[in-house]
Amino acid sequence: MEIARVDVDGRPVPVMLDLAAGRVEMDVAGHLALIAVRQQGTQLAAVHTEVPAALRGKGIGDTMARALLDYIRREGLTVLPYCPFVAAYIKRHRDYADLVDPSFA
Repeated sequence: MEIARVDVDGRPVPVMLDLAAGRVEMDVAGHLALIAVRQQGTQLAAVHTEVPAALRGKGIGDTMARALLDYIRREGLTVLPYCPFVAAYIKRHRDYADLVDPSFA
């Protein structure tokens, strides 16, 4: 399902969430960036982020993290930010801190 649409190098690119496959993904010019996720009840764990070298420096990781966290907010879920990239994004953007599940240490 499309959870966001963003502009990358002047082209609209969808940010897709596939819970069955366990990932948020963006296909940019044939390069696949992703955040591995797992949902259990009302908790969604962000496990790992991968951005191919060809896409680095374009804000793709930040875009996916923001889209994922916006989705979590819309759906009334909480996040378990096991992924260091997503955890750092939340730390830099404190308006998402309230989404971190209270059980996350």
